[in-house]
Amino acid sequence: MRNNSTIRKALLLLIPTILLIVALSGGGAQQTNPNLFSPLPQVYKTIKSYFYQPDRVNDQQALYGALKGMVKELDDPYSEFFDPTDLKNFESSLEGEFSGVGIEISVKDKVLTVIAPLSGTPAEKAGIKSGDKILKIDGESTEGITLSEAAMKIRGEIGTTVTLTVQHKDGKQEDIPIVRGKITVVALTSKLVDDGKIGYIHLSRFDSNVTLELDKALAGFDLNKLDGIILDMRNNPGGLLSAAISVSSRFVDKGVIVSTKSRISGNQNYYSSGNSIPDLPLAILINGGTASAAEITAGAIRDHDMGILIGEQSFGKGVIQQLFNYADGSALKLTIGEYKTPNGHVVQKVGLTPDIKVAEDGDPVKVATTWIEAHAGKLMPISIGNGK
Repeated sequence: MRNNSTIRKALLLLIPTILLIVALSGGGAQQTNPNLFSPLPQVYKTIKSYFYQPDRVNDQQALYGALKGMVKELDDPYSEFFDPTDLKNFESSLEGEFSGVGIEISVKDKVLTVIAPLSGTPAEKAGIKSGDKILKIDGESTEGITLSEAAMKIRGEIGTTVTLTVQHKDGKQEDIPIVRGKITVVALTSKLVDDGKIGYIHLSRFDSNVTLELDKALAGFDLNKLDGIILDMRNNPGGLLSAAISVSSRFVDKGVIVSTKSRISGNQNYYSSGNSIPDLPLAILINGGTASAAEITAGAIRDHDMGILIGEQSFGKGVIQQLFNYADGSALKLTIGEYKTPNGHVVQKVGLTPDIKVAEDGDPVKVATTWIEAHAGKLMPISIGNGK
């Protein structure tokens, strides 16, 4: 919801997921030469006076273009200036239902990259995979493109087609046409596996309702009869910081969930609100599409020895964005800090290393089931030594 009093929203995201809302006063501004920006109005005045087609000069768009250029010079893939149209598109991407192809994207090593295709979406069915590099969109190079620009090009009306030129992890390039469809994001699903002995929870997004859905899922299990729980966070691009903390608290009895550091707030620790369920053997599934808030949760549980990580190296998105709204309907999404796991592990550009590695073509659910069966009757924390 937009606030005319310019409330600043703190975000922790990869692709569009609002995380935390905070009100701040003051800032960490540095002294700037008062004449530094004097060329800006001078250039604008020169354009207005001398450009040979004055009807092509749109004052508002000229201003927004200058602001976008200023932010782009930060060379930070997560910082962007949104004009009012961009902001509406950004906010719509936070909703659980929209039209598009169903992929989460980021910029990694200056290349537009797929974090994860959403389950059951046109992108997944077309063969888009986590880690794919998007080189072109409808034949146009993505070099230097921002996330919002890429999102606008990829999304569109239901039934229309967009062609993505991608490079897979094996180096193979191909053009993949995808018919846009209605995308519905389901944050959580659950079921019993292994003849009813293990509770399986697939967590695909950290939205505002996910903790309630998790509580319902856990209440639907007869926890006293379970051997353990599998928490599947593969291809989970993240979401709300508050949701990551509350989800982690369901499995971490006490202590720090995540530590953040920013110029404004300095060092801050966020703590578990307390666990009220049995500490059953817990296997957490991760891969290259596990990012942001999902990495916070996985890192917190593992650092407290309350679960084991199984799968592939996670994405490595360990920085925090804050959204500043302005009166004209525009906004600035700016990276303001970073976070670390409870044990002080850096996540940004590193990710989380699984305790048991499973190749992309392996079956991590089977591996997790075997591990839980081997520890049936025990409670966490369980030593994870070299033998796992």
